[in-house]
Amino acid sequence: MRNKKTIIISNRLPLRVERRDGELHFIPSEGGLATGLGSIYQQEGNIWVGWPGFVPENEQEEILTRAKLAELNLVPVFLTEEELQGYYEGFSNEVLWPIFHYRLSYAVYNTDNWHIYQQVNRKFAEAVNEQQPGDKDDVWIHDYQLMLLPQMVREQHPSMAIGYFQHIPFPPDEVFRCIPWRDELIKGLLGADLIAFHTYNDTQHFLNACTHLLGLPIQNNCLHVDGRSVYAEVYPMGIDFDKFSQLAKSAAIQERSREIKNYYKNRKFILCIDRLDYSKGIIERLQAYESLLQEHPELREKIVLYQLVVPSRDTVPQYRLLRDEIDRAVGHINSIYGMNEWQPIAYYYNSFPLEELSALYVAADVCLVTSIRDGMNLVCKEYVASKEDNPGVLVLSELAGASKELLEAIQVNPNSIDQIRQALKQAIEMPEDEQQRRMQDSIEIVRKFNVRHWVKIFFNRLHEIKSLQKQEMARRVRSEVKDSISKAYREAKKRLFFLDYDGTLIGFHKDADAASPTESLYRTLELLQSNPANQIVIISGRPHETLERWFGKKDYFLVAEHGAWSNYPEHHWHGKNHISTRWKIPVKHIMNKFANRTAGAIVEEKTYSLAWHYRKAQNGLGQLRSQELVDSLRYLIPDHGLQLLMGDKVIEVKSSELNKGKAAMEVVAHYKPDFIFAIGDDATDEDMFLELPEEAITVKVGNKKSAAQYYVESQEEAVSLIDYFATENLDETSADNNNAHFQKL
Repeated sequence: MRNKKTIIISNRLPLRVERRDGELHFIPSEGGLATGLGSIYQQEGNIWVGWPGFVPENEQEEILTRAKLAELNLVPVFLTEEELQGYYEGFSNEVLWPIFHYRLSYAVYNTDNWHIYQQVNRKFAEAVNEQQPGDKDDVWIHDYQLMLLPQMVREQHPSMAIGYFQHIPFPPDEVFRCIPWRDELIKGLLGADLIAFHTYNDTQHFLNACTHLLGLPIQNNCLHVDGRSVYAEVYPMGIDFDKFSQLAKSAAIQERSREIKNYYKNRKFILCIDRLDYSKGIIERLQAYESLLQEHPELREKIVLYQLVVPSRDTVPQYRLLRDEIDRAVGHINSIYGMNEWQPIAYYYNSFPLEELSALYVAADVCLVTSIRDGMNLVCKEYVASKEDNPGVLVLSELAGASKELLEAIQVNPNSIDQIRQALKQAIEMPEDEQQRRMQDSIEIVRKFNVRHWVKIFFNRLHEIKSLQKQEMARRVRSEVKDSISKAYREAKKRLFFLDYDGTLIGFHKDADAASPTESLYRTLELLQSNPANQIVIISGRPHETLERWFGKKDYFLVAEHGAWSNYPEHHWHGKNHISTRWKIPVKHIMNKFANRTAGAIVEEKTYSLAWHYRKAQNGLGQLRSQELVDSLRYLIPDHGLQLLMGDKVIEVKSSELNKGKAAMEVVAHYKPDFIFAIGDDATDEDMFLELPEEAITVKVGNKKSAAQYYVESQEEAVSLIDYFATENLDETSADNNNAHFQKL
């Protein structure tokens, strides 16, 4: 029996392959992701799939035949120059990166690049399939270069546990909407079971995109997609705290730190480390630093800004322009304010080894992070981890993901030159005891929520979600469940079918009057009713006049307005005349007020209830107004003995004396069936599920929390299930044929 394995997939492998002096060299990455996942992918049987760096086609076979990558559990995905240009430099970095960092004007929508992005994602999916994964294996896909991959893997492995983590921000849905292929990208991500982001805001932006672009309903960060519950949640990434803490305490790093301080003559040392990118706020930071030197000339010669810019994508025009702008800004400040013994800015455009970075962290009195937009920013966490034994102050952009955790940092709006200047002065002058107090709080956060903790809680949650999905599948009406229900159906002599209307027998329409029965629905119901042992009860919140118009000439029993009206048992309508309606005046006044403020919302008055419909209202606005309406109505509910129901795009208030459960039980008590089937989709049907006898077969439309025993995924499945009973006969052979026909359930 094969062992369960974990497959990690990212754009880059945790090493790169280079040829030097005719020899292949495998250079490991020091990045946080490689460190955090090292304990997983290096375990026997686990693998990491990714790009190893550009390798000419004639050298790929040599790399594959050498044992080095296999020993490290690494599986390379080789990309051509054309694929790199279209997928990485093109779509990933000219569409997704600028849009996700709110730089809409930088985006270049090239259809060819989109097709190559699809092609490369498919190439990664094929690389996964070549590893022959099993349904019990785990897959963890990382970042925006592979947004289509979760769904591609899901297509081949429907039951596999798939996680996705986005390391960069996710923009508001109105920004994300600008991408021509936004629907395909969201659907790609929804192939995962757990979709995770660094911050709550990013998670909400993603969920809003799912709602506003695809129309998917959300319940507690959960989306229902193709019969699966998919969760979008917050898991801020940590760093390897122990590595940075121990390195900072080592004698070699302490010595190198003193050398750095001495070189800069023990001036207040302000450290900035950034990859070359327009999202890092480097220009705004330099402007703020110049403003500090202008406003506080007494600080000149007493401070130095150490700006390290790590090269990145400098072949991209926007990045070349940014580098030139940084060069000019640094040259300007140093020429205007510099002196023989002092240069205000020490500027390096280079990559430094980890040991040198650690020494810089230890030496720095202030770490300045002013990202205009950042998914997390691990530099600030590395700085904090290096400060257990050394004082220091963190000045942090409130638009970096880390700001949501490091609350004791001095937080600034990175677009405000004044705020950055003031924060720098505060940091430079901060007493040491305050520095220690603030830093200690940050140290505790970074120590606890380290990268290994991040990996652990992510996988724990992914496995919880798979368990929840299995429980849900046990409730879903599948072949085995239908076989069990069919057995009870065949053995019964007197059957009662309680059928909700809207959302069950017919799909929802923006115009409620347009949701009239179709010819195929009429045929299904007639076939079900034609069996002498069967009796249909259509039980709805609709007015009795509407049910009479649609079904009055049929032999069905009809229950309208949640039990306020019924034609049972003589097929003549009668209402519950003793119920007070005085409450309708204040409730209607409030509902009308909110309808007048919300385009597309209407108030529907029934005999013993009032309904506020917002199906035609703008998505987010309708939801907001409905919540405000509910808050305004709550104080009336207990005083008047009312029930407030929150349905699908409708808020309904009715007398608590009326509910579908009581109405259904009145029919059951008199009719005395030996088989009861009830199906419905919203909150009003829960009363019916709760009141009916234990032996009743109860089915919820939609995988929501419910008192029903079972569920079907959609309204279409609900009608197919009813159609299954309609065509069911006591003849065993016929029943078996029907069962085969409806395997799709």
